[in-house]
Amino acid sequence: QVQLVESGGGLVQAGGSRRHSCKSSVSLFSLSAMNWYRQAPGKQRELVARVTTGGTTDYADSVKGRFTISREHVKNSVDLQMTSLKPEDTAVYSCHVVFVGKYYWGQGTQVTVSS
Repeated sequence: QVQLVESGGGLVQAGGSRRHSCKSSVSLFSLSAMNWYRQAPGKQRELVARVTTGGTTDYADSVKGRFTISREHVKNSVDLQMTSLKPEDTAVYSCHVVFVGKYYWGQGTQVTVSS
């Protein structure tokens, strides 16, 4: 089993930055996929960033150049660095990982970007 604890939610002004962290109870090397999803009110959940154990990364077009996903092995967390935030980035952000072929979700944290 994997326990995921998220932190980094809160209120931030447009144009600002914020770091979202997802701490895993198992080694990151044991995770075959590490993803960040978000869901805005009234909208479907979307994948915003992903990274594999092999280091391959991918981003949604809406966040390319602004968001960076990283594996922080010392902290054993998967982080999402968000910069140049826009009001449309307002959403609940959730960490998602794959461990031994099974899926796990973090609790989700609210990020609100004010105009």
